Amino acid sequence: MPLETYQAKRNFKVSPEPRGARKPAAATDNVLSFVVQKHDATRLHYDFRLEMDGVLKSWAVTRGPSLNPDEKRLAVHVEDHPLEYGDFEGIIPKGQYGGGTVIVWDRGTWAPHGDIHKAYKKGHIEFDLDGEKLKGRWHLVRMHGKPGESRENWLLIKAEDEEARHKGDILKQRPESAKTGRKIEQVAKNPDATWNSRPNGKAETTDKPAAKRVSSFKRGWPDGAHKAEMPDFVEPELAKLKASPPGGEGWIHEIKFDGYRLQIRIENGHVVMLTRNGLDWTEKFGEPILKAFAKLPLKTAILDGELVVEQANGASDFSALQSDLSEGRSDRFKFYAFDLLYLDGHDIREAKLLDRKRVLETLIAEDDELLRFSMHFSEKGSVVLEHARNLALEGIISKREDSAYTSGRSGDWVKSKCSKRQELVIGGYVPSTATKQAIGSLAMGYYEGGKLMHAGRVGTGYSVTLAQSLYEDLSKIEQKKSPFDNALSADERRGLVYVKPKLVAEIEFQAWSSDHKLRHAAFRGLRDDKPAGEVTLEADTKPTIETPQSDVSLTHPDRIYWPDEGVTKQGLADYYAQVWQFIRPFVVQRPLALLRCPDGIGGQKFFQKHAWKGMNAHIEQIVDPKDRGGEKLLRIADFDGLVALVQSAVLEIHPWGSTTANWEKPDIITMDLDPADDVSWGEVIAAAQELKQRLEASGLAAFVKTSGGKGLHVVTPLAPKANWVQVKAFAKALADSMSKDSPDKYLATATKAKRNGKIFVDYLRNGRGNTAVAAYSPRARKGAPVSMPLGWEELTDDIGPAYFTIANSPIRLQTLRTDPWAGFFDAALPLQKLK
Repeated sequence: MPLETYQAKRNFKVSPEPRGARKPAAATDNVLSFVVQKHDATRLHYDFRLEMDGVLKSWAVTRGPSLNPDEKRLAVHVEDHPLEYGDFEGIIPKGQYGGGTVIVWDRGTWAPHGDIHKAYKKGHIEFDLDGEKLKGRWHLVRMHGKPGESRENWLLIKAEDEEARHKGDILKQRPESAKTGRKIEQVAKNPDATWNSRPNGKAETTDKPAAKRVSSFKRGWPDGAHKAEMPDFVEPELAKLKASPPGGEGWIHEIKFDGYRLQIRIENGHVVMLTRNGLDWTEKFGEPILKAFAKLPLKTAILDGELVVEQANGASDFSALQSDLSEGRSDRFKFYAFDLLYLDGHDIREAKLLDRKRVLETLIAEDDELLRFSMHFSEKGSVVLEHARNLALEGIISKREDSAYTSGRSGDWVKSKCSKRQELVIGGYVPSTATKQAIGSLAMGYYEGGKLMHAGRVGTGYSVTLAQSLYEDLSKIEQKKSPFDNALSADERRGLVYVKPKLVAEIEFQAWSSDHKLRHAAFRGLRDDKPAGEVTLEADTKPTIETPQSDVSLTHPDRIYWPDEGVTKQGLADYYAQVWQFIRPFVVQRPLALLRCPDGIGGQKFFQKHAWKGMNAHIEQIVDPKDRGGEKLLRIADFDGLVALVQSAVLEIHPWGSTTANWEKPDIITMDLDPADDVSWGEVIAAAQELKQRLEASGLAAFVKTSGGKGLHVVTPLAPKANWVQVKAFAKALADSMSKDSPDKYLATATKAKRNGKIFVDYLRNGRGNTAVAAYSPRARKGAPVSMPLGWEELTDDIGPAYFTIANSPIRLQTLRTDPWAGFFDAALPLQKLK
């Protein structure tokens, strides 16, 4: 990027930034400079700049550098800056490009590993930093952009070395300028001051007693704040449900959490936690979270937010929250604060939302493990919602940025959902046929005109513990008469035990049938915070798309395959019904290897390629043309075959890379990137990007999916012309070339003793009779993960190898604007020699 771009964006008669000029490229043995500038513009970010070819190559790092190798920070490549810019600290006037305050947060020298120009062109720069705050080995890795996307996204990643830190936040610990010792707020007040706060050359510490941190508010309360007594319970502001987020200016957007909405009231260290209906749940969540609130730097406050449990993939999960509460577990609770109503004698409900959030953010430490500030986004609501859908989140909340806090549904808050969720009343249960004293399914209803209308059954989403707990609770409120006002069919009545309609549950589902019954529904937890009589249908509930039906009967449909996640046999069949159109080409008419777990993932596991006693007829037996005398292999031809696998407790599907129509000519290559335990996720992403580049250089297309385990699969469609020997030789050569070029990163042999710190590039899945887990197949592992196809631009730290699960994958697939694997087989090309 030439300096013409930098200069064209700026008016140097107004802005104090240096105009600069490209300097002659330094000799390779010269010392190269780097600088990181903290830039409080429209959004606070950090500008990371490396001297290269007489300019500063620049990246905008939205969340700033991290010393934790597990945290990969998005770095957007921006225009080159002049070398003089590395000394710039001051204010860019409002209205100018990048208007805001800038400080020199860190500076020093850097040294690339290897040829800097080749690394930059390749999109993976490995280098050492020697700054005042940042030291050691680092990586900049370019991500593959979407077609037509103008910005170039990279990842800034700290390597695992003696300078790495897995705890703490260097941005919070060292906020001062490396040039003057001033904080960015001090520069904003007086940019021309030369004051330096460093005693004896040491940076100003930020580790102040909690009581002193309150003084930050004495600079002036936001407009609308006024002195007042602390109010009694404040009825919460609620969001109106709409199909899409609001357009236009003046809105911010937050992630919709999947937990309990709570109002936190703090008075001189005494904490009270109230539900959205004013119920006192202070003792419900245990001491750790209460102590965290009591330590906040304030005397009195009312906070609004949501208490959640986050799964290993980082997403909040109401089912996990319910499970933890039923088991008396409190170690995973986190509270996300998104609003502040009252603070230290001031009622601030009339202040603008953004002003309230700015005050709130100062109260919560960035490295607090239990209390978190709910970040917001200023991009278009449609963009934020699409991102949430791709991550299979529940939805987003859009809020007017200048609105006051108004109890009830004022219209200033709007919720847009990714998944279909509905609170429903429990009107009965069917006892489990697989677990003693446990529920197998629930009969649900909703109120319409004061009458309870039957909405169908829910037969998955219960862990074993929860199923037994629900049985105990419901058996105490049994009644002989149906609580439903509409008549039930014989099938709907079969085995059903009626209960008093007292309990409310949150249900996730795929669709409503034409007679307004739930389709593919899963239990997500009890809503103790809402009375049953208030449960009516939300505005957007209506019949939607149909899914395939099967003639295969499931025996014991309530048998639980994933105990902690509550995924039953019926739940697995429902999952396949929702993803059938996606998974079909990767599992039908192919020889299959199957992982069977008759007693769920905690029991015995059988990896089978041949028939077993009592196997369903929809699982076909086929003759291997090269092994006519051996046992027959297995395949499926349709959705009935897939459901037959579910009935037989098949939890993983591993197909060949060829179809039975063309046994000897593979149409898929799968390269499995299997990292050692000490390899970071960013390094796995970099390996996948490198594989992609090598495949494309050989004239082939490359697609990527999570493995559902530890790594990634890079998958290539082939025009079925080469034979198995040729395909395996190509895959081996590909793995060998990566290992030869970067022996410190990759290896092409499966020897575990040599794998420390490296990624095994597994090509062995491409031999005749060898298999790899299918796209969209679940894995028989804790969390019920799924091997999920991704777009290359989705390879970030937002999505790990086991992020997508049976529970959240349908949400993603139903709402995808563009299927990242659309046209997979249309991209097939003949195998070429490796380049």
